[in-house]
Amino acid sequence: MPFANIHNARMFYRMEGNAGLPVLILSHSIGTDHAMWDPQVENLLPHFQIFRYDTRGHGASDATPGEYSIQMLGEDILALVDGLKISQFAFCGLSLGGAIGQWVAAHAPERVTHLVLADTSPQFVPRTNWEARIAAVLQGGMPAVVDLAMQRFFSPDTLAQRNPHLASIRSVFLGTDPVGYLGCCAALRDMNHGDLLRQIKAPTLVISGDRDVATPWSGHGDRLALEIPGAKAFHIAAAHLSNLERPHSFTTALLEFLLPKPSDFLQAGFEMRRAVLGDAHVDRAIANTTEFTREFQELITRYAWGTIWSRPELDRRTRRLLVLAITASLGRWEEFALHLRAGLASDLELCDLKEVLLQTAVYAGVPAANTGFQITAEQIKKKDEG
Repeated sequence: MPFANIHNARMFYRMEGNAGLPVLILSHSIGTDHAMWDPQVENLLPHFQIFRYDTRGHGASDATPGEYSIQMLGEDILALVDGLKISQFAFCGLSLGGAIGQWVAAHAPERVTHLVLADTSPQFVPRTNWEARIAAVLQGGMPAVVDLAMQRFFSPDTLAQRNPHLASIRSVFLGTDPVGYLGCCAALRDMNHGDLLRQIKAPTLVISGDRDVATPWSGHGDRLALEIPGAKAFHIAAAHLSNLERPHSFTTALLEFLLPKPSDFLQAGFEMRRAVLGDAHVDRAIANTTEFTREFQELITRYAWGTIWSRPELDRRTRRLLVLAITASLGRWEEFALHLRAGLASDLELCDLKEVLLQTAVYAGVPAANTGFQITAEQIKKKDEG
């Protein structure tokens, strides 16, 4: 397991993704650990190297005794990335992670390319809330505050529906070392970034859960959006752990903020078209283009591939499945066969194709699915023989 010795503490971290991609640091909430970000990782990995870590006192990182400060926790992450020779990174932090992100962006502005502050605040007031929580944990340990934490982490609807993340988060919370938890409680109790926000120069996105009772928009997110120069805001129908309660909306907001928009949609379309259909097909299409068909080819490349297929909100595999279902339903068998061949040569498996065609049978009719199964069987045979 990857550990680093940082400021008299052993810190756990994970680096995932292809070298050479921009680094995105994900920093978790108090009482959780790096696994809080699991729902985001799959859709972020095509675009970033993902750096996750357990904050001091949490998860597999050491819980050193004493009260912590946001400066201490910020210096921890800077030392971690220094040790890995990461010169620049985007930073996304939620709650405690967002507090750390504010400090890092203000004190290391040359390092932070983008900043996402989710369900956090420049000042976690009132102090009495933290003092009461500290007293409860000192007397009864983590079980004394777990129900309170869960009620703040998730909205009543999510708690009632027994969302699958609930048990995991509760287990992690109860397993958090009280020493580390109390250290971070003190850091949030004492923090005041009121004079710090205007020093943040990185492009910033503030994400606020409309059902967040821990750091509601009024007095928390609104201050961040107003006082950080040029900050943008995104509201999400969720409580404090908005990345878990609305994972797809959260990830979409991240991707739309962090990824650059294509400057040339035609060029972006050619690149996507090659990635999805393969070089051989695109080379043939280009070779067969005439003056009569050139504008049509450019139109579908620019709009279908450069504008729609290049949107990061749906992953490539999902878009492949949608195309197969739609073309089968409409009887566009030439397009169906084209995308079927490309999918089989890439990331689609037989189980995917079977489910798409069964769904097609129910919603578009058995004849359409029957033809789809026949074409698919023929393509599989050709692939096996080839």
